[in-house]
Amino acid sequence: MSERQASGGRILFSSEQIHHRVCELGRQISTDYQGQPLVLIGVLKGSLYFLADLSRQINLPLQLDFIGIGTYAQSTHQKGIVRITKDLDLDITGRHVLLVEDILRTGLTISYLVRNIESRQPASVKVCTLLHNPEQQLINVPVAYYGFMIDRQRVVGYGMDVQEEDRHLPYIAEISRSN
Repeated sequence: MSERQASGGRILFSSEQIHHRVCELGRQISTDYQGQPLVLIGVLKGSLYFLADLSRQINLPLQLDFIGIGTYAQSTHQKGIVRITKDLDLDITGRHVLLVEDILRTGLTISYLVRNIESRQPASVKVCTLLHNPEQQLINVPVAYYGFMIDRQRVVGYGMDVQEEDRHLPYIAEISRSN
């Protein structure tokens, strides 16, 4: 498949770069957990492709689950309030958990999810994000693993979308602010 430019933006990370980095992350996670069973929890929908590819690179006994989140505003003057739209199917009590996210910007959503997961008493909870922008973080959330650092770019591809479009692209492209 050719890597056309999505939504008029330039390609930030090619499918080859993503594959190489996901392989590196899989090796590192396998080493860090050294044979301990692991539960990967993908944050829907954006982490879908990353989670699928990452899970195939981890040489450990593992299980996959998903958690869905949504936001809603109580009034037109408020920011969205995070709520769970799809909960876990697995019991994670006493298990090692790796939350897999597509992009970490402000940290508000992942912070909420980490607290939610911790309330279920897992053995450990760590965060793995494909894209990380620590300069935009409003809440300090420790990130154990990340694929690439980015600035304030708006991006699409490899699971990330704009109005549910371009999620399927095998690379990550920057989109213009006007889109």
